[in-house]
Amino acid sequence: MKKITQFTLAALLAAPVTIGSLSLPASVSAASASPVVPSASQTAKATTSQTPSIYTESAAGYAQFLQAKYGIQLPQQLTKGDFIQAIAAIIETNQAAVSTEEASDSQTQAPAFTDLSSGDSSYDAAITLHNNGILSSKEVRADDTLSTYAAVFIAVKAAGFKELAYTYPEEKTKQALTKLGISPNRVQGQAAQELATAIDTGLVPESLYPALRKGGAASTDFANILLGRVLTSQGKYKHEIGRSGDADIYSKLYAAYRTADLIEAPELREIVDQALRNDLVTGYNLKDSRFDSNFIDELTLTYGHDDIKHAVQLIGLLRSEDIDADVQFQPKTSAFIYLKEWGEPKETPDYKVTQIENGNYIAYAKEYDIQFEFNNTADKARFNDIILKYAKKNSDDASALIYASWWQPLYYSPTAVQDYPVISNNKIALGNYYAQSFSLKENAKGIQEGFRKLAPDADITSYNFWVDQPFFNYLNGESE
Repeated sequence: MKKITQFTLAALLAAPVTIGSLSLPASVSAASASPVVPSASQTAKATTSQTPSIYTESAAGYAQFLQAKYGIQLPQQLTKGDFIQAIAAIIETNQAAVSTEEASDSQTQAPAFTDLSSGDSSYDAAITLHNNGILSSKEVRADDTLSTYAAVFIAVKAAGFKELAYTYPEEKTKQALTKLGISPNRVQGQAAQELATAIDTGLVPESLYPALRKGGAASTDFANILLGRVLTSQGKYKHEIGRSGDADIYSKLYAAYRTADLIEAPELREIVDQALRNDLVTGYNLKDSRFDSNFIDELTLTYGHDDIKHAVQLIGLLRSEDIDADVQFQPKTSAFIYLKEWGEPKETPDYKVTQIENGNYIAYAKEYDIQFEFNNTADKARFNDIILKYAKKNSDDASALIYASWWQPLYYSPTAVQDYPVISNNKIALGNYYAQSFSLKENAKGIQEGFRKLAPDADITSYNFWVDQPFFNYLNGESE
């Protein structure tokens, strides 16, 4: 498998190359990326060197995500209308109004609110919540101060727990309210069922129990935590296998790798294989968008490799350097031209070949990407120094490096990072699957046009991103 490891990086290249001699275009204007300047919101996560045994997202972490992904920034003095608008922004992104099987015509029509008109700031959001079964009353009271209980009642239904709530018998409801530490006489009927469900499902974490016992106005932190839990309950928060500090993160990495197979995507593969035959690209990756992390761009790096032991040691390396981060595993298949003069290829369950007309092969190798979301931009920037010191091969003597370190490690960012040059990603997507091929910026337009000729109906995009210097050197024909 040594030869496979040696050449799988070629599967990312879009510039014309001869793999054996690694002859790539030598002239290129390396665009220098401007440094990332941490904003106040980007320092929201905890930055202590002590790795927690159990990580719980903070109010500030949720607030950071809500602002980055949805443009939601709650005011300090919250009204019910502010919360309704935030909930509507969350559910409108990926969720249509309730289906006709679940709603009558009267439910999906704009209700005649008694205290809202079409010119009011909360009107459209209230319509959205009404049509999704979250608001039922014709009186919205949008200008009222948001209470802790009103926020929970809205959040339970927005999170998708309404039907569950109304299954609660009286005794089960009382048990849940006892956990909270309030008298069952304080909240009754459906309101009590909704509150009990919020407690049992974890929609309301224990950190919010004191505020609920006290009652009164909901703080911004209270509301941000509820909004974050609603996103989590809907599968719209970050998609990850865990955090680098988790006790079971290594088991999760191995499990993710073992259950990942070569990605087939035959319709898409037929297109990009033809691009290989036409010398439009020298290689590509196949990935599945359902493994996208949904991390915050400014805090995210993607790291690619083919050996799972390397990933495990990389996580251990980060822990040893006091860096804790969210971790998402993404299966990836790399495809590239395998020259016939390299000898007869040996297939395995993780490595397949298809012979083409000129006697060469297209090889398909199992690889992976790991996406990290760091606690802050300082940790993200420090990642580069750590890799260059402990995970980049500079000589045949690989001592003092983590297992299976590459000459040209590959990691990249969707936002600017100091000392990272800019290259292009050329993508073609069909359904959930997409193929990507990295190139120098000046080659991106031609590749994009070539993809369009091969598949005029496919979703084809090209965009710039920031990559580590060793891989940029590789694109420019440097072998080390």
